[in-house]
Amino acid sequence: MSALTVLDFPKRKAAHSPLSMLTCYDYTYARMLNQSAVDLLLVGDSVAMIVHGFQSTIHADVNMMALHTAAVRRGAPNKFIVADMPFLSVRRGLEFAMDAVTRLMQAGANAIKIEGANGQLDLMRHIAESGVPVMGHLGLTPQSVEALGGHKVQGRTEGAAATLLNTAHDVAATGAFALVLECVPAILATRVTKELSIPVIGIGAGSGTDGQVLVLQDMLGCNSAFRPKFLRHYADHEQTVVNAAGRFHQDVSSRAYPNIAESYA
Repeated sequence: MSALTVLDFPKRKAAHSPLSMLTCYDYTYARMLNQSAVDLLLVGDSVAMIVHGFQSTIHADVNMMALHTAAVRRGAPNKFIVADMPFLSVRRGLEFAMDAVTRLMQAGANAIKIEGANGQLDLMRHIAESGVPVMGHLGLTPQSVEALGGHKVQGRTEGAAATLLNTAHDVAATGAFALVLECVPAILATRVTKELSIPVIGIGAGSGTDGQVLVLQDMLGCNSAFRPKFLRHYADHEQTVVNAAGRFHQDVSSRAYPNIAESYA
């Protein structure tokens, strides 16, 4: 199964063929997802929360993102991989930002994703013109959660919706090849999708977008207590692991494991 290229994204939009994207942070899951039909993988800065246990994404830095991007690339050689530019990496000057882009691309990314647009449209254009595919990200942008007042649906008012729509057009005009829309009303996401020439991938944005993205561990049900409205669990991985660990403990305690067949002569 060959990886997508940036040239495939407009074709998929024109063909009304939805794109599937999952986050991935390590070699083990990447190896499994490489065998799946999922279109592309996102090495998201949510790795800071999902893997490292921080309370927000702002703790991800370039070193962390490059390390996990390289691991995912080794596990998924046949997938299109997008890597997040971490917190403030696009706000510390052109040289710092381009160094970060270089690190992530050399680690194995096919593209980078940038949250927000205000004050960084010129940088997005510069990165795209430098030959690096850029994915935008609007709506709820977790790196700005403090400024947004928490994890809230964006674009609910008429004015906020108009601003988001205009900003989406601005992002597309930088040369971005795709856009993620997170936690916006479905009717607004559908309008953005129809007006933009580039694919729009939604999360908590309804079914009218050109694709969907979920955090892999959320989709697998690794945390049964986390149930935002947009999330669908496709497995109960948490209980599977708990049960398996329990059976292992019982077998060890009763000396049922290892048996003769599992021991070396």
